[in-house]
Amino acid sequence: MGQQDKKLERYLANRLAEAEHGKAEALYDLGLLFSTGQGVDLDYVTAHQWFNLAAMHGIRRAKVDREELAQDMSDWEIAEAQRLAREWLTCHKM
Repeated sequence: MGQQDKKLERYLANRLAEAEHGKAEALYDLGLLFSTGQGVDLDYVTAHQWFNLAAMHGIRRAKVDREELAQDMSDWEIAEAQRLAREWLTCHKM
């Protein structure tokens, strides 16, 4: 594993830990990572989930990014992302 890969791995772990504590910026950053495939597999459903959670926590740009992402997603994928966001909220009681 290269130095850049290790940095991305640490960054992802940090963002996930911060998201667990309800940090809005971390939720948004996770959306960015999954929407671009940077350090993770490209996954629009997961990206939409994180953008949705970030938007719910007051990150305005997450709403814009979520809407742009949704243009490239099927109705089923959007519904799945919303379900995952609700599930995450249920488990994290924020």
